[in-house]
Amino acid sequence: MTDKPQANAEYYFKEGCYIQEFHNTPEDPAMSIARARVQPGVRTRLHALSETSERYAVLSGHGMITVAGRSWKVAAGEVVVIDPGQPHCIENTGGEDLVFLAICTPRFDERNYRDLGE
Repeated sequence: MTDKPQANAEYYFKEGCYIQEFHNTPEDPAMSIARARVQPGVRTRLHALSETSERYAVLSGHGMITVAGRSWKVAAGEVVVIDPGQPHCIENTGGEDLVFLAICTPRFDERNYRDLGE
């Protein structure tokens, strides 16, 4: 089974970024992969995923990520590991889109998403 990214249109997600699902299907519950795009000057909402680990693999741009109250700069080529339940957000501090892959294990399920109000 293969997924075709071009068939999955980018959409705006309430977190404050644009998402294009590359692979997220009940037939493969172990993981999902999505491309996230954060526009310049935008910070996503502080949120957490219960029962799901995330890895942000930064493809282009740069920004500031905050995970469990700790903040640091990120840029293309870096990977950030976010454990289940950890509050996190990412801010695009550059002049171009910040683009990263969000790799979730097990797969992303919106029922596990908690908006923490910031």
